[in-house]
Amino acid sequence: MARVLFPATGFTTADAVKYYRAVAKYLLPHLRDVPVSFRRFPDTIEGESFWEKDAPSFTPKFVKTYAVPRRSAESEIRYIVVDGVKTLAWLAEIGGIEIHPFLHRTTNIARATSVVFDLDPGEGASIDECREVALLLRDALEAIGFTSFAKVSGSKGLQVYMPLNSDATHEVTEPFARLVAEELARKHPKLVVAKMAKLLRTKRVFIDWSQNAGFKTTVSVYSLRTKRERPYVSMPVTWQEVASSRALEFEPGEAVGRLRRRGDLWKRVLTLMQELPGGRQARAPVPPRDDEVLVQGIRLPKARSQSGRRLFVMPKDDELWLEMGGEFARWILRPGIAMPAGSFPIDKSWYRGGKEAADIGAYELIEGSYERRLFALFFTGRKLQGEWLLEKISADPKHRAWSFRPAT
Repeated sequence: MARVLFPATGFTTADAVKYYRAVAKYLLPHLRDVPVSFRRFPDTIEGESFWEKDAPSFTPKFVKTYAVPRRSAESEIRYIVVDGVKTLAWLAEIGGIEIHPFLHRTTNIARATSVVFDLDPGEGASIDECREVALLLRDALEAIGFTSFAKVSGSKGLQVYMPLNSDATHEVTEPFARLVAEELARKHPKLVVAKMAKLLRTKRVFIDWSQNAGFKTTVSVYSLRTKRERPYVSMPVTWQEVASSRALEFEPGEAVGRLRRRGDLWKRVLTLMQELPGGRQARAPVPPRDDEVLVQGIRLPKARSQSGRRLFVMPKDDELWLEMGGEFARWILRPGIAMPAGSFPIDKSWYRGGKEAADIGAYELIEGSYERRLFALFFTGRKLQGEWLLEKISADPKHRAWSFRPAT
């Protein structure tokens, strides 16, 4: 069932599905064999959101995934690979409308397909300063023999891509990007900054070279964005448009119309081959840290995780604790009924499985919120498993009972 994502415009998950179906033939070639993370909104963009790197437990079987071992080697991160319209539509349906691919493909995760420069305006700067920096960056890259392409981020800034499609690895591309950014900052100190500290960015544009690390992702071309009250698209633009004064903002309808008129301006990014000196270092990116714990085969989520996986505990069969907002929300269970019973701080030992319980594991919020009086939850525990619905029985605030039942 469609739900509203952007309250200011009424843009829904159904609208997102329609958009992604319309741009699929242009977008999918850029996502082929590329692991992605995505920002997911179980309610509206004004509510809670989180990054999904590991494919949710409720991911359908038709969705392709790519496993990367964690540092502990005890488990893997199963990144989603968007290889068809069906997967695109499913992501939109669950609110995963911001798609952020890696700069490598599953065929060789050590090899970077492009060098990316993310231009982020600091306080007092705007897209106009980003345009100026993008042109300086283009000229600097041309001077050393490289062709580059520009796109708007769909947020505040611009992004410049230098395609490689060769043997260069992240070990080479990240220091190269840093060197270029620092040289521009040295030549244009009043306009450009290459250091991370936000205090240095006032009225200047930060060139984020760190996006080239093997564990970083950047918003995909043609992805929807959720940075403002209206949906915008991360869209390719020509260098002539960057140099002009025309607006560089594209809502979904405008993006679809532009693609139909002009085609994929990003197409050459897929095929243009450019070599970086010393690009044949082949060490794979360092796997992510793994602070998660396995308890009787159940993988517990991390404390303060940015993903959609949260901790649940059933200290006994008639009581359920759900991690919500950094605390445990306590529910008293009766057959088919859950009664809210306050909240309390989480004892961190639960994340290590350090106490006995009737059941313990992870749950994921598929969709819902207190405002909607509905939570669709997916549990991965020893006893509590699969999709369940937690739904308030009455809108009357005097009636506190919620139904708690398996989804049919």
